[in-house]
Amino acid sequence: MGAKASHVSELSENENLRKLIGTESISENDPFWNQLISFSFTSPTNSADTKLLEETTISLSKALIVNNPRTGNFGALVRIFLSRTKELKISTECQDQLFIWQAHNALFMIRCLLKVFISQMSEEELHFQFSYQERAPGTCAAGEEDLFEEVLCNLVHLIIEVPLLDITYSILFEAVTTLLILLSYQLFHKEILRESLIYKYLMQGRCVPFTSRLVKTLLYNFIRQEKCPPPVTHVFEQQAEGSGLFYGLASGVASGLWTVFTLGGAGSKPNPEEERPLPLSNQSLLLLLVLANLTDGVDTPNPYKQAIMSFKNTQDSSAPPSSHPHTFQINFNSLYTALCEQQKSDQATLLLYTLLHQNTNFRTYMLARTDMDNLVMPILEILYHVEDRNSHHVYMALIILLILTEDDAFNRSIHEVILKNITWYTERALTEISLGSLLILVVIRTIQFNMTRTRDKYLHTNCLAALANMSSQFRSLHQYAAQRIISLFALLSKKHNKVLEQATQSLRGPFGSDDNASLPDYAQDLNVIEEVIRMMLEIINSCLANSLHHNPNLVYALLYKRELFEQFRSHPSFQDIMQNLDMVIGFFSSRLEQAGSDLSVERVQEVIKQGAAALPKDRLKKFPELKFKYVEEDQPEEFFIPYVWSLVYNSTVGLYWSPQDIELFTMDSG
Repeated sequence: MGAKASHVSELSENENLRKLIGTESISENDPFWNQLISFSFTSPTNSADTKLLEETTISLSKALIVNNPRTGNFGALVRIFLSRTKELKISTECQDQLFIWQAHNALFMIRCLLKVFISQMSEEELHFQFSYQERAPGTCAAGEEDLFEEVLCNLVHLIIEVPLLDITYSILFEAVTTLLILLSYQLFHKEILRESLIYKYLMQGRCVPFTSRLVKTLLYNFIRQEKCPPPVTHVFEQQAEGSGLFYGLASGVASGLWTVFTLGGAGSKPNPEEERPLPLSNQSLLLLLVLANLTDGVDTPNPYKQAIMSFKNTQDSSAPPSSHPHTFQINFNSLYTALCEQQKSDQATLLLYTLLHQNTNFRTYMLARTDMDNLVMPILEILYHVEDRNSHHVYMALIILLILTEDDAFNRSIHEVILKNITWYTERALTEISLGSLLILVVIRTIQFNMTRTRDKYLHTNCLAALANMSSQFRSLHQYAAQRIISLFALLSKKHNKVLEQATQSLRGPFGSDDNASLPDYAQDLNVIEEVIRMMLEIINSCLANSLHHNPNLVYALLYKRELFEQFRSHPSFQDIMQNLDMVIGFFSSRLEQAGSDLSVERVQEVIKQGAAALPKDRLKKFPELKFKYVEEDQPEEFFIPYVWSLVYNSTVGLYWSPQDIELFTMDSG
């Protein structure tokens, strides 16, 4: 084969690469191709080398862009790859590592070239690069076959047909990565792309029949969480002659692919807890999210989104036939387990949101689980560490909680799950607490963080909506959770008074002064804070009206801070809702007075429990049940597509994009 290991810095001078990008056409029957795709390469071991590989590829690719219309060498390389992949499944069954290795190397070269092509030219121009063939000067020739679509279909077919083994890991990774690169035109456009040749191929062309199998395979790649095979010794005898050849980032046979997979993509944050990376799992999930968020065509709904919306559980034999054309079955238990284990990453949280929101089969299955704490705990941990997470990740975690709290059975069951020693909750030692009380604590902490830092109304609204959904089902609230509910009300009350004082002072200023210009801001602030106070009062009232006898700790906290509520008794915005709170405070205060003075905490709690049993329920005014439902905003793609591509940019393995070239989002977004 004449291959020897090379370093990234040597690529630009590589003899075989110079020939590929040069001015001479190379016949597909030339032995050159066999030599070109039989190479090994010293893997980059740091992000600087990954960037250097990208920069070296750019100079080589630009030369090929100039010469390819005359030589057709890029199309020839593509056809060499296609010829190798026809027997790939058989090669895998026969353990033909040489054949797989060469097919992988050819695909890696195509992937590197395509990445530069896409950053340098339009889709139409890219299409031409596939169609150019060898021709004599002064003549014009283009292939009749659509090599571009052929490659797309071939990649999809490769992913769904070739089994995942140690010897196929790297070529499957390359196939997934190449599809991601082909879809990456979106990165270089500020506006959302709604029409695209690649979208047409994937959503209307020959790839469509493979939709459900592709989605299923990508999901199983995520579920399996296969680690990258360890570095292996080169199994092929190297000949003395021949120059160093181009490198495959993931050539498991030729060189240590594990080394380069530890790099991560540009801007990624390596997880120190991971001893071995999961590049195929990660890349498959990113590709799945990109496909699921492609915009619908005029008359063609996104088939990948349809597949995600409609798949069923393999264990559900009673499920009636689906009307969806791209439905399939998958093991829900395995998927649930993987989602529970992977919530530290944005992309796994986004997948969980997507499935909860769009797939009713999976949502129903999840809500019926008796171990929901395995899923809820990682979500709460994301919210608890809000300072360290990007805002999009926090939003997704919060919306997941909101969707879960739409279910009454969930709201009941979380108070029955008792947790011990929550190590990541550091404000206070929680030796024993229900999942429901912990959820309340974390959501309240998120509200308080938002009030003091980000002041994001959207975050406030969703936090309060989740609490409101749970409020009628509050059971046996932990003493600390009850205290934090009242403490949050105290914080809101203090903020209300401060804003009210500022608004009053601005009114006292001389007419026409500059201070008057800020009055509308105070009015708006006051309106927002009063909306939040109203919601908190409704949440407390909902708990008292529906489950007072189950929550003595909340009554205790309410009585302990009863003076907080006095200023709102006569406020026109709160008078109706204050009636119940006034009645409860008055009823229990009276019973405590009758019990005597200098009561111990234990005696106060005993009086409250006795009073809760004696309080006639008909004395509490009925209010409409608090129920909030999550609804995606109009044109959700304006949020989700930049978000998904920011994850691709930050989290793909072994890829680098220059920040200056990115148009879809700013580098600090998310």
